[in-house]
Amino acid sequence: MAESKDSTRRLHHTVPPWVPDGSTYHIRIRLERGAVPPLTESSIATALLRSAARYHVQGSWFCHLLVLMPDHLHALLCFPRGSAIITVVGRWKGWQKRTLRVDWQKNFFDHRIRHDHEFEEKAHYIRRNPVAAGLCATPDDWPWVLDPNNLARWREPSSVGGDTDAHPQK
Repeated sequence: MAESKDSTRRLHHTVPPWVPDGSTYHIRIRLERGAVPPLTESSIATALLRSAARYHVQGSWFCHLLVLMPDHLHALLCFPRGSAIITVVGRWKGWQKRTLRVDWQKNFFDHRIRHDHEFEEKAHYIRRNPVAAGLCATPDDWPWVLDPNNLARWREPSSVGGDTDAHPQK
């Protein structure tokens, strides 16, 4: 009998020991169906990107790219040695749920990027996602992007995006 696609089945997000430290992962996190407001609502988007920038600055992850869409986000992230992806992403999602009332799906997608060409393909796909969805004309028109080149735009010295207890360093 074929295994059914059960939405309650959990992905384990376990990194095998042979995977090199510093590997990059394509992460996709979705909202629950019908969740409102969209991630691209200005105050929500700003808080999410500030929080993601905070995680980057404090070393919880290294963000190569993060793009918000109305009902999901895509990111290219690296995680520090000894940090479990599910723990880092889970804490970040949990903070957003508690503070912003973001209604995330219970799990998330991750895929390890295996070579430079794949990294470039994924980055191109992620940056073009708002264009493909008809939300803007060019990738540069989309405002809800975090990358190392615009990190300062999203950094904030106050507590928006969480305090150090909610965003623990490893």
